Amino acid sequence: MSDIRETNVLVDVKDLKKHFVKSKDIWGRTTGVLKAVDGVSFQIRRGETFGLVGESGSGKSTVGRCLLRLYDYTAGEVLFDGQPISTLGEKQLKPFRRRIQSIFQDPYSSLNPGMNVLELIGEPMNIHGMLPGVEREDAIAALLDRVGLKREHLYRYPHEFSGGQRQRISIARALAVRPEFVVCDEPISALDVSVQAQVVNMLEDLQSEFGLTYLFIAHDLSMVRHISDRIGVMYKGRLVEVADSDELYDNPLHPYTQALLSAIPVPDPRATAERIVWSGDDHPAWDSVPLREVSPGHYAAIAE
Repeated sequence: MSDIRETNVLVDVKDLKKHFVKSKDIWGRTTGVLKAVDGVSFQIRRGETFGLVGESGSGKSTVGRCLLRLYDYTAGEVLFDGQPISTLGEKQLKPFRRRIQSIFQDPYSSLNPGMNVLELIGEPMNIHGMLPGVEREDAIAALLDRVGLKREHLYRYPHEFSGGQRQRISIARALAVRPEFVVCDEPISALDVSVQAQVVNMLEDLQSEFGLTYLFIAHDLSMVRHISDRIGVMYKGRLVEVADSDELYDNPLHPYTQALLSAIPVPDPRATAERIVWSGDDHPAWDSVPLREVSPGHYAAIAE
């Protein structure tokens, strides 16, 4: 089973670290460092959705940006399809960026307000030399139809759409260059609750249709369970637990994971769910306890 997993790995993150300089002295020497990501390791297999959860500031989005090479990381290694991405030069980055795309949290700030939909989705296709004029327009119109928009929207601008429609445009733009891997960085948190489920269901349909692999970063734990095959839980820049989705929710091992799951709202006013408060002081060495396998495929930081 482990051999099958190894050969099917698309993204392999090994002891990834990303530290930011917080302060320097008058001689320019670093005096303070923020360890946004501090030794994270996990794998994402082809065709699966790996969910990454944790509170604000836990390092989830920083991990995603490192995988996109938007950040140069401090230490560690990220292999994409067996190739280390930190060694990619400018010429090698272009084909790499075609294979890995992103969907960000706020669709309005990630879309150029001065470009219409045809230009927004056509820009990455133009950069990668995909399809001439008329064929490109037809391909973009087909993408719009696939994400629930119409050809008549091609010449409209971002401000003319709702938040959900703008996110659909962002998804169409990400798929325009036919990627293999998509980093979804909280793609539904800025949307109305009524739209969130629609977007998640659409992402699942697109994954099946285009053979996509997702890193799904989110706060909404119930939605993460719905879309993810496996889930990693981050706390203070480190992974504290990784398991199959159902296993993690049914049998959380780390106290921080238990506290997160206890915060999920219960849609029943008569229910009396017990809220677990995580102070971070339950064990003085939680930050340094390494992950270990406690059952097949379930890894957690468990202090002895």
